[in-house]
Amino acid sequence: KVSISSTKSMTGHLLGGSGAVEMAACALAIRDSVIPPTINLENPSEDCDLDYTPNVAREKKVRVAVNNSFGFGGHNATLVATAFTD
Repeated sequence: KVSISSTKSMTGHLLGGSGAVEMAACALAIRDSVIPPTINLENPSEDCDLDYTPNVAREKKVRVAVNNSFGFGGHNATLVATAFTD
């Protein structure tokens, strides 16, 4: 199952810098095999059955990380990072 996390719960909205910070978190998750938590996630919706990572980081091998950024005025982007392999 795909793990779901949001670093914005820890950093707030960094405006133009948010994509870079979130991509750095993706790279670190791949390198360190740790999924950062979504802090303060107390009551996830039962109607949305996802593998959330609430409140505490989780050790898990990460081969691919996807970063979705939704900006003001419809400026949206998705970046995909993968682990380097020889």
